[in-house]
Amino acid sequence: MKLIKLEETYKHKNSENCIATEYDFHDKDIDFATATIDGRYPETGYCVNREVKELIFVISGSGFLHKENEKIAFKKGDAILIDKNEPYYWDAKCTVGMACSPAWRPEQHQFIRSKND
Repeated sequence: MKLIKLEETYKHKNSENCIATEYDFHDKDIDFATATIDGRYPETGYCVNREVKELIFVISGSGFLHKENEKIAFKKGDAILIDKNEPYYWDAKCTVGMACSPAWRPEQHQFIRSKND
């Protein structure tokens, strides 16, 4: 069993609209973070995780996830599963908890201009 206390986390700013708090378990199979999103993220185009699935729980707030030709509304208490290689962007004012499997790594997270890039 492993415990990471809030004071042991680290924050990083993905953009002006997204601040993440990382809980680094040093586990290659799974990880966890929270993110506060205020507006569109990424600011243009889409983001995609090339190797990981993201399981997201909406802690507070609401918004939309955009993928391909679909706009998905969500609110506090909802859970969202984003598959690997699935392009999306956020339009939201929310805080979410995210578990990734295998563990998220910055180099596999990419920003793309369109869904087909």
